[in-house]
Amino acid sequence: MRPRFTCACAFITSLILASGLIGRAADSGSILFIGNSFTFGAGSAVHYYRNQTVTDLNNEGVGGVPALFKVFTVQAGLKFDVALETRGGIGIEFHVKEKKAEIGGRAWDVVIAHGHSMVDQEKPGDPATLVAASKELGDLVRVRNPKVELFLTSTWSRPDQVFRDTGAWKGKPIEVMAKDIRVAYDKAAAGAGAKVVPVGEAFNRAMAAGFADTNPLDGIDAAKINLWTNDSYHASSYGYYLEALMVFGRVTGRDPRSLGSGECSGMELGFTGAQVTKLQQIAFDELAAAGPITPNPKTTGGRADRCPAN
Repeated sequence: MRPRFTCACAFITSLILASGLIGRAADSGSILFIGNSFTFGAGSAVHYYRNQTVTDLNNEGVGGVPALFKVFTVQAGLKFDVALETRGGIGIEFHVKEKKAEIGGRAWDVVIAHGHSMVDQEKPGDPATLVAASKELGDLVRVRNPKVELFLTSTWSRPDQVFRDTGAWKGKPIEVMAKDIRVAYDKAAAGAGAKVVPVGEAFNRAMAAGFADTNPLDGIDAAKINLWTNDSYHASSYGYYLEALMVFGRVTGRDPRSLGSGECSGMELGFTGAQVTKLQQIAFDELAAAGPITPNPKTTGGRADRCPAN
């Protein structure tokens, strides 16, 4: 009976780790972002945004979501050394195979990664490759730091895969693709001892709230934002900003609303104060639904003079 008990404990521990019920809220240290165009902000002003504030391990001058995260943390008075390793159009399996030296060459405190936007490009929605690659990634980054915190970003629905005849999710509600992706990431997180950042569900929440348009292919409704760029595939600056808010809240445990309506990245990207406030509220609501986060809407940041220097 003893071996059964040990195996059950290991399984329960993996589920607890994946749910985020164990682990600290980070306020400093080194963080590595691993991903593709959904990390480096393809098709938007976020792509090269404040790239001097982060370290691009591929020397491509990318700022992206990691730079937004960095700016948020500076305004919140936190100290993170932010790096990124990205390649367009691929999944985690590429990184663990081809970029071991970059990823495994240092002891990271936090690693955040995501796979292909369809989970598996050849078999949309199939989690097998993501699950195996996430486990490999976890094993790799724990060699130098067994206590590293690993996060997996569950990505968003793609209107081109939902509303076009060639789409893998054709005919289904726009929300379904993100929910299917989340199922895959939950499986990957359980196997890798990781926590999930539910970005795709934050996109769903923005649409359900009537703040974001649900189908950019038929035009954008008045007074709504478009979470996607012109290809209805990659995110717009609004979408990447929401992604960064979700990462900020999930990694640090801070209420995104504490950044305030005057948060400097939002202003630099051309958002209104009302749009910034709404995106922060959506991020908080989704984080609160996903797991424990302490409500603290009191503004501690949002001052342009606290942004990283150009």
